Amino acid sequence: MFKDGLLRGRRILVTGGGTGLGKGMAETFLALGAEVFICGRRKSVCEATAAEFTGKHGGKVGVYGVDIRDAAAVDAMVGDIFTSGPLTDLINNAAGNFISRTEDLSTRGFDAIANIVMHGTFYVTHAVGRRWIAGGHRGNVVSIVVTWIYNGSPYVVPSAMSKSAIHTMTMSLATEWASHGIRLNAIAPGVIPTEGASKRLSPGETPGERTARINPMGRVGRMEELANLATFLISDGCEWLTGQTITLDGGQSHATGASFYELRNWTDAQWQAARKSIKAQNEKDRAQRAV
Repeated sequence: MFKDGLLRGRRILVTGGGTGLGKGMAETFLALGAEVFICGRRKSVCEATAAEFTGKHGGKVGVYGVDIRDAAAVDAMVGDIFTSGPLTDLINNAAGNFISRTEDLSTRGFDAIANIVMHGTFYVTHAVGRRWIAGGHRGNVVSIVVTWIYNGSPYVVPSAMSKSAIHTMTMSLATEWASHGIRLNAIAPGVIPTEGASKRLSPGETPGERTARINPMGRVGRMEELANLATFLISDGCEWLTGQTITLDGGQSHATGASFYELRNWTDAQWQAARKSIKAQNEKDRAQRAV
């Protein structure tokens, strides 16, 4: 839907760009001519993604192995990118989430989500934004949030709270930084199945199975739909659009609230099984990061 070379000359950082939604957006930006930088906790995964991208599209993909919960590491990454020229756009995509009854949630579990989603997103936005302001550069930030920022959701309280903070940051900095030519917007996507999210939010189900049953359009979202919206938001065609969060979910949040309220009917045994499945996935991810 976009002309070739639309993003030529743009330098875009996508956090969590090695997998899932971030990977889908990063590939679209690269195909449209941008120089792309991707970061994630597993540098090897990002390197594999970069090789895949350049093999298909050519272009330049920078790779960083960074845990965005580490403010100093984030600042060092952004500083390194800026040595070869300023970023033009930032996509805050890195996140974490899992379902849990809140009474079963440990403080460590809460912090695991809040430190990535709220703190990490601020660290990256702050590191990029202050360099834009100091250098007199214009810029765009697009953050990925959730529809629960509007109505909350049981069983994912750390994510709902943290994503709400990003929504508030988007509105707040849109007005504070507007005079510097910096725009901030956000996207609240519905279910677009990815491996990691599916295993932590819908253990035991086929990815997107529940959404396809209840969504007004009868289907899950597609990666290209998210990538197209993100591209539009950073494009030069909507420079008066800032401080907005746009829902992309086939109308599901209007029809059902798009929350995890239906899990109230789960038994103790189902919660225990889900917890066991999520724990196994976390251990698998830790083992992969150690390789």
